[in-house]
Amino acid sequence: MRYQAALRPDRMPLRPVAGPLAKAGAVEPPVRQGKRLDLDRGLASFFLQRIEEEQMPGERGTGAASPQEVAGRSGLDLLRAIIAGAAPAPPMGRTLGFALVQAEPGFALFEATPSEALLNPLGTVHGGWALALIDSAAGCAVHTELPAGTGYTTLETKVNFTRAIRPDGGPVRCEGRVVTRGRRVATAEARLLDGEGKVLAHGSSTLLILPPGG
Repeated sequence: MRYQAALRPDRMPLRPVAGPLAKAGAVEPPVRQGKRLDLDRGLASFFLQRIEEEQMPGERGTGAASPQEVAGRSGLDLLRAIIAGAAPAPPMGRTLGFALVQAEPGFALFEATPSEALLNPLGTVHGGWALALIDSAAGCAVHTELPAGTGYTTLETKVNFTRAIRPDGGPVRCEGRVVTRGRRVATAEARLLDGEGKVLAHGSSTLLILPPGG
């Protein structure tokens, strides 16, 4: 880890964190004799800030796209810019461990990996995580068909949960497709699939299209 040199020399190196934060290079304090070592608060703050600031080449990180990044871009162009790292990805994706990986006219694909951080009291992944994926995929599918300057918002998302999602079940994918698109209202559907193509959940969304100045 490139940050080990910043640690106090009398302390053991930090270990990489497992799960969605692993790609960001995050680390966790080591364990010695069953107790976690306390990191100096100022050092820990500096360390985590550096992780957030240092992006891989071509990555913009997370956040809201600036007006300059949105201006003149159709929905499809903006989503492809996010995938390419030319525009920031929504912070929620980092929090929940999913990301948009493909955008085509009328179609959006997300990939995700469930983890123990998403468990409900019964030990399976909370259904809200699946709903968030389905709502995102359906919404982005509609976004791919919108011209520059046009926004949208979800009016309703309905989801059916067909299989339990387990934290050790491996990566999943969520495919969103436009069903209909009118002048002010669009509908889309999405399916959440496991690595074998089995449907974990499926749903539909109704979205309100927001024209420029409207």
